Amino acid sequence: MIRKLLSLLHNKILIVSILILIQLFVFFGIVFKLSEYFVAIYFILIALSFCMSIYIINKNDNPTYKLTWVLLIMAVPVFGGLIYLLFGGQKVPKELRKRDSEALENYQEISWQNTEIMEALEAEDPLAHKQANYLWKNAIFPIYNHTETTYFPVGEEKFKAMVEELKKAESFIFMEYFIIAPGVMWDTILDILIDKVKQGVEVRVMYDDAGCITTLPQDYYLTLRRLGIQAKVFNPIKPRLAMQMNNRDHRKILVIDGKVGMTGGINLADEYINQKERFGHWKDCSVMIRGEAVWNLTLMFLQFWNYDEKEKDDVFSYKPDFKVFENIHNDGYVQPYSDSPTDEENVGEYTHINMINSANRYVYATTPYLVIDNEMKTALLLAAKNGIDVRILVPHIPDKWYVFAVTRSNYKDLIEGGVKIYEYTPGFVHGKSFVVDDKMAIVGTVNMDYRSYYLHYECGVWFYRSKVVMDVKRDYLETLSKSHQVTLEECRQIRLPIRIMRAIFKSVLTDDVKRKDL
Repeated sequence: MIRKLLSLLHNKILIVSILILIQLFVFFGIVFKLSEYFVAIYFILIALSFCMSIYIINKNDNPTYKLTWVLLIMAVPVFGGLIYLLFGGQKVPKELRKRDSEALENYQEISWQNTEIMEALEAEDPLAHKQANYLWKNAIFPIYNHTETTYFPVGEEKFKAMVEELKKAESFIFMEYFIIAPGVMWDTILDILIDKVKQGVEVRVMYDDAGCITTLPQDYYLTLRRLGIQAKVFNPIKPRLAMQMNNRDHRKILVIDGKVGMTGGINLADEYINQKERFGHWKDCSVMIRGEAVWNLTLMFLQFWNYDEKEKDDVFSYKPDFKVFENIHNDGYVQPYSDSPTDEENVGEYTHINMINSANRYVYATTPYLVIDNEMKTALLLAAKNGIDVRILVPHIPDKWYVFAVTRSNYKDLIEGGVKIYEYTPGFVHGKSFVVDDKMAIVGTVNMDYRSYYLHYECGVWFYRSKVVMDVKRDYLETLSKSHQVTLEECRQIRLPIRIMRAIFKSVLTDDVKRKDL
């Protein structure tokens, strides 16, 4: 009993939540008391709510989001305007915007696209060129062709390759992950990193505070530093009333010597390699690239790392001579990219929509969460109505029941429009992939949900005519053989109370779809 109590007292989520609630009660208590004694304050608050409603109505924002906030303000007109100012009108923190803006300017100065590659791609396939050109012009990530690719259909295979590649490191290792948790996977990797530090290899590790809030001690980065590993925590959770903590680093990046890179849905925790069972069998995927395209991943990591450094890294000191890649097999076109919530470009969502719009025969998508806005829903339905074979694979055993309720709330409309929905019956699908027409594929960290599309830092790799494309397709079809196709009749049999509950959760969770804040 005492041990459980001590554990609760050291639980960061509990402590932060309690402190925020205390601040909230004190704040509204003071406002309420003042409004009792000073009638003018009461009318000022009513006027504030009226002004906020007018402001919201005239914003260039999602209509559902605007309607919900106006209704909330009207329901509690005394506090409604204040609630919006605290929780509805927040923007991405200024320091994050400033950092990203500076990083983008620096990146534009050093980034370069081989025009011969783009011209060759345009001549071969204008639709593929459209996607590559979008990522280059709007996300500033070039496309390459001197790159070998490997697809990992499960975490176990990625982990095995990761261990092998880490042991080969000679110069530097960069690691950036949303979740790190002690166990077989991380302990094995950490032992290798410690050995590499002793060998003189530069090792850097960056992890997200929210992602690791229940898995790592609060000052774990200090433990890593004592081991000789350079370590940082992204966007630390702080007990502030007007929290701006929703912009998380959801990326998963590994770079070794600038020659080998990995990304995908797999974090550094045992459930990802099925050493620990959570929600049945954990189905995930990842990719490894070797060659020129790794440079994009290197830059992504260094931009994040350098934002709070007084002395910035000379990024070119981490760029290998591309001559070492001359003998690499040319495995199609490879374009790693990243998405940021601090600009107005929704790269993660738009690349998915581009994939859907480019399809002539089929679109196969995998996502753990299907929390989509009207634009994505329209793209999926239009493709299906045009005769495209559109399939979406989601989990059968969810990790978050309320998000799963929203996922299932989208089934009926999509299935009626011709989209096929499958649930992975053995357990939980965490992979994030798209494959289209045997020609192009995406593997990365971007879920088909509003958090990935609008709130998180994400990354992925777009492939064209690479062997990864057909590997993703084969894995997809094999996974479907173990999955259940949801029927329209099943959707219609859902009881009214459940439909109402799902509609409520959908309204709450998707009101923020078009925002860069929460």
